[in-house]
Amino acid sequence: MERDEFIDALKREGFAEIVTVTHDAQGTLEDHAHPFEAKALILHGQLTLRTGDMERVYRMGDVFHLHANENHSERFGPDGVQYLVGRK
Repeated sequence: MERDEFIDALKREGFAEIVTVTHDAQGTLEDHAHPFEAKALILHGQLTLRTGDMERVYRMGDVFHLHANENHSERFGPDGVQYLVGRK
């Protein structure tokens, strides 16, 4: 999905806050949750996201979606990761 198309979709779905997030190479975020729903488009790099017993790798052009208060952990690829995320 392209950036502008993704932003339009976020707005239609009620995601009022849209930000770009960047994480350094090989970093991690241990189990945590956010008080908001998040839907994100990978712009650069790689993100491995674990929710429950499922783990999935996301690369440029992939979209991930997390519900509010959904516990998850994150690992960032060898080039780090940058994603555009809508929050509500």
